[in-house]
Formats: sequence, structure tokens, C-alpha cells
Amino acid sequence: MSEHLPVIVVLAPLFGAVIVGFFGSRDRRLCFPIALTALALSFICSIGVVHHVATVGAWDYFVGGWESPHGVGIQLRADGVNSLLLLAIAVVALLALVYSIRQDGEKDAEKSPFFYVLFLLLCVGLFGITITGDAFNVYVLIEITALTSYGLVAMGSSRRSRVAAFQYLVIGTVGASFYLIGVGYLYLAVGSLNMADIRAILAANPEIANSRIVGTALVFILLGVWTKMSLFPLHGWLPNAYSYCPSGSANLMAPLVTKVSVYVMIRILFSVFGLGVITENPGWSELVVLIAVGSIVAGSVMALTQREIKKMLCCLIVAEVGYMVGGTWLGDAGRWGLTGSMYHILADAMMTSCLFLAAGVFAKQFGATRLEHLSGLFRRSPWVAGAFTLGGLAMIGVPPMCGFFSKFYLIRGAIESGHWLYIVALLGSSLVNAILFFRIFEIAYFGEVPESSEPFEPSEGEGATPRRYAVWRTAPLLIAAALTLLLGIFNRPVIDLIRGTVVENTGIVSMEE
Repeated sequence: MSEHLPVIVVLAPLFGAVIVGFFGSRDRRLCFPIALTALALSFICSIGVVHHVATVGAWDYFVGGWESPHGVGIQLRADGVNSLLLLAIAVVALLALVYSIRQDGEKDAEKSPFFYVLFLLLCVGLFGITITGDAFNVYVLIEITALTSYGLVAMGSSRRSRVAAFQYLVIGTVGASFYLIGVGYLYLAVGSLNMADIRAILAANPEIANSRIVGTALVFILLGVWTKMSLFPLHGWLPNAYSYCPSGSANLMAPLVTKVSVYVMIRILFSVFGLGVITENPGWSELVVLIAVGSIVAGSVMALTQREIKKMLCCLIVAEVGYMVGGTWLGDAGRWGLTGSMYHILADAMMTSCLFLAAGVFAKQFGATRLEHLSGLFRRSPWVAGAFTLGGLAMIGVPPMCGFFSKFYLIRGAIESGHWLYIVALLGSSLVNAILFFRIFEIAYFGEVPESSEPFEPSEGEGATPRRYAVWRTAPLLIAAALTLLLGIFNRPVIDLIRGTVVENTGIVSMEE
């Protein structure tokens, strides 16, 4: 069984979704145990994949044994970056799943089977996108991820959630179409869909690699993944989608969907087109870094104007995407920027998971959806406030939190490549984060405790009624906060795995300490 770990990571939630669909509709009490078992299996297998990659090296797995030089078979490939991302997806999904348990009598509890089916299928798409070695299968899995995301957003109890889902559907469809068009052009040029095979063909045939058709393919693919990752100015769908969807959905989607899309961009750039896309086209590199700076600035400014907690966090996601895109495109001299971008994918997944879990707890326990609702939080619930504080400090970049180390590598890469505007934007964004979170800390610590501070559990913003607070919603938050801290403290082995992948995919062999 150990030799099949890469495919089990993807298949476990797929079969879990099928089983929930068959049996969950008859007895919805089975939904959570089935989903938990499926994701726990993916989590265990992802640990095995990370261990194999760390001790043996990159792992190529051909589904059905159809190994072919022309990409006929379906290939899965695990390396130092995506194996860690598989583990991060499994951890975040498990935390979001535990948070999502619904109490008997809770509004819309009858939707549980449909929610868990969509939840597991979204995990299938995220796992698959991360580990597949086929450019067309990335599109198929992006569509699985997108369709399930639309459904999860639309399950919100307000009309705004349906409007947000429709907006997400329209923009997401455009992004997926761009990606598919790019893959189509690429297939016309090289006659293969396997990423490794495409890379070998382009490396052996410079006239094809430098042709207009390959350049057009790259532009369309980038436009597609930039739309999916919500890079400014293609970000319009994200704030409403993640703010108005149910908390159980947001806790899975917000930390992972944009980060997996960033990884797709990195994988396509370096495993398909090669490092020359950036190093040999400085004009394109400068333009993309400038766009990333715009995303950082826009996300930070939008966050400053928000009073709703989730909306503020969604705007920060837009800025974080700018961090990762800019770090990736710093160029050969900025190899540390590429390392920082890959590490930030993992760090931001954990930070965002912690903060969105906290936002869900605020809404469920205290009915707090706006900043001013958090008055006196440290006295009402010190553990919840402490966990949120750790997430906020990580987002600011305070050592030894994981956000500090990712920003350190990004800034180091920018200094080496001379992109000072990117450094200013990153430091300015960190200052904005400090203003935002310390404003919340001030309200939560010094604010007066409301006269009525009875534990509170509204149904996604409507029909709020006092109710005994469920402890299992706090446990995922505390675990996420602890992992955010531990990822920073033990960053060195993670960075070593990432640097090995950078060397393998870019040919850079001198990354000084």
C-alpha cells in the first residue's frame, strides 16, 4: 500500500464524497464520521509522501502504470514543495471539517449531506491540482474545485451569498477558459500534455520555445491562474465570495484556493516553461512585479477601509497574493524570493486558516461580525483572543511566527534583484497589518465588556439566538494558532525541502546561506 500513497491522498476524499452521497442522505449523522475518516486517511498518506520526498527524493507515480514519453498516462508527481502543500491542505481541511459540525436543530442542518459532499470534492480538486503532472488534468481539477466552491458559497443563508456565488461563477469561468485556451495552444506547439514531457521538448527545441504560439499559451495560462488566485485587478470576486459564504466553507476555501492557484503558476513557470521565461524577459518580469506591487497596495488599502472582520481578512488575502506573485517573478538574482514565495504559500495557508477560524468563532460565540463587536474579548474569552493574536502577529510578520520568515526571504530576494518598490510595498503592507491588528487588539483588550455577553450562536447572520457554545469550534482555532507558531520555529527543515525543489526545477545550485 505504501507505494500508492500519492494516489490515495486524492482518492480518499473522492470515495468519501461518494459514500456520504449514498448514506448521508438517509442518516445525516454519518456524514461527519465518513468525511473525517476520508480526510484523516489523506492526512496520513500526505505525511508518508513528505517523508518519502525528504528521504528519497521526488516521487513520480503513474496511475494505472501507463508510463509514456508522450503523456498518454496520468502522472502524479510529488516534490519538496507540493508534498508539503498536500500536508497543509489536509491539515487545514481537517480543522475546517471539525469546525463545521452542526448541532441538532441548527438552521439548514438538513443540508449537511450536500455540504460534506461538496467539501470533500473540493478537497479532491485541491489535492489533485497540487500533485498532478498533467497540464490538462490541472484544468479538469480546477473545474472540480470551482464547481464545488460555487455550491459552497451559495449555501449561505442570505441572498448576498447567492449573488456572490453567481459573480464567482462568471469570473471563475472566464479564468478557467483562459487557462484551457493556453493549454490548447501549448498542445498545438508540442503535442503533449505531460508537464515533464513539455519541458523536455521546449528545452530541446529553442525555436518552438521562442515561438509566438508558446508565448501566447503562456499569456493565456497566466491570465487564467491570476484570475483564480485573485491577483489585482482580477480580484473582484473574492471579498464577497468568502465573506458571505458559510463559515465552514470559508474556513476551507480562504486559506487554500488562492494558495493552490499560486502554486499552479509556479509549477507551470518552472516545470513547463523553464526559468528563462523570467530571466530572459526582464521587461515581462518588471511588469509582473509591478502588478504584484499594485495588488499588495490595493489589498492593504481596501483592508484599512473595512469594518467587517471577514471583509478585512479577504482584502488581506489580495495583498498576500501580491507577495507570492512578486517573489516568484523577481528573477534569477532573486532566487531567495522564489524560496520565500513557496514558503509563504504554506505560511499564509496556516495564518489565514487561523484568522478565518477565529472570525467564525467570533460570529458563532459572540455574534461579532464587525471590529467594534470585539470589545472586551480578552476578558470574555482569553483563549480565543490569544489564538487570534498569534494569527495577527504572524500576518504582521513578528518573529518567530511563520510570516516573519517568509517575508525575510522575500525581502532578501528583492534586495538581491534590486526591486526596491516591491520591498517598500511589502514593508508598507506589513505596517498596515500592524495598524489593523493592533487596532483590534486595543478594542479587544481595553474595550468594555457588553452587558449581555451570553454565548451566542447565530445561523450565518440570521435568526441569531443564544445557545450553548460548542467547544469543538475552539479546538481547531487553537490548533491552527499553534501550527502557525510551530511552522515559524521549525522553518529550517521546510526551507531545506523547498530549496532542494528550487535547485531541481531551476538549475540554481548556489544558494548561499
